[in-house]
Amino acid sequence: MGEKLICNNKKAFHDYFIEERYEAGMVLQGTEVKSLRNGKANLNDSFAMVKNGEAFLHNFHINPYDFGNRENHDPDRMRKLLLHKKEIVKLFSKIREQGYTLVPLRVYFKDGKVKTELGLAKGKKNYDKREVMKQKDMQRDVVVAMKERNRGARDRD
Repeated sequence: MGEKLICNNKKAFHDYFIEERYEAGMVLQGTEVKSLRNGKANLNDSFAMVKNGEAFLHNFHINPYDFGNRENHDPDRMRKLLLHKKEIVKLFSKIREQGYTLVPLRVYFKDGKVKTELGLAKGKKNYDKREVMKQKDMQRDVVVAMKERNRGARDRD
C-alpha cells in the first residue's frame, strides 16, 4: 500500500538538528483515525516524553471528526506511542542528556496503520539558524548560475 502523509513538522527542521529518527505506532480511538484520514491534524508545538517506561505524544492536535457526535475524542489528549522496550530505554537515556529532546517529524499512514516519525533532536541557536539560511541561499545561487551558464552554452552552439 505504501505511505500516505498526513502532516509534517517543518518547524522542527528549522529549530533543531535531527540526529536520529525512529518510527513509532500510535494508540488512537476510532474517530481520531477517521479525522486523520481527512488530513485534519496539526503537529505544531508537539513533543514526545518518556514516563514510567512508556512514550507519550503531547500537544498533537487532531480535529474532532465531523460526524462523530458523542463518540468524538478530546483533540489535544496525550497519545501513547508504540515503541520497542530497547528503543524506549535508549531514548530515555539520550533525553536525560543535556539539550536533547524528542520531536515528532511527521505522521503518516503505512499499510493502513498510523505511524509517527520521531526525531532525537538537539536545539539550534540563532547563529546556527542564520548559517543554515546562508548555506541554502548560496546553494540556490549556484543552481541559478549553473542554469544560466548552461543556457549560454546552448545559445552559442
